[in-house]
Amino acid sequence: MAEFVRIAGTGDMKAGSGMVAEVNGQAIALFNVDGTFYAIDNTCVHRGGPLGEGELTGDTVACPWHGWEYNVKDGKCSTSPSACVKTYEVKVEGQDVKVLL
Repeated sequence: MAEFVRIAGTGDMKAGSGMVAEVNGQAIALFNVDGTFYAIDNTCVHRGGPLGEGELTGDTVACPWHGWEYNVKDGKCSTSPSACVKTYEVKVEGQDVKVLL
């Protein structure tokens, strides 16, 4: 059964940044886009790069290995439109950022 799991605190990351968190054995990339949090799989579908370590511009993250770009809101890849990464529902409770796993 899916449940919301704490992944970070709201003060752990500035707007316009990302981070990687290991939750229940899964690597999740979490991004702060102007105070709204989004979570996607951390693994780029191209060559497995760590998306949470990529550069975030607006709502697009670029994989640090080869530059493939993904929209953090819907997981769609603009570099290869047929590719996408899984997205996770995110909610904020107090100072906790939680993802549905």
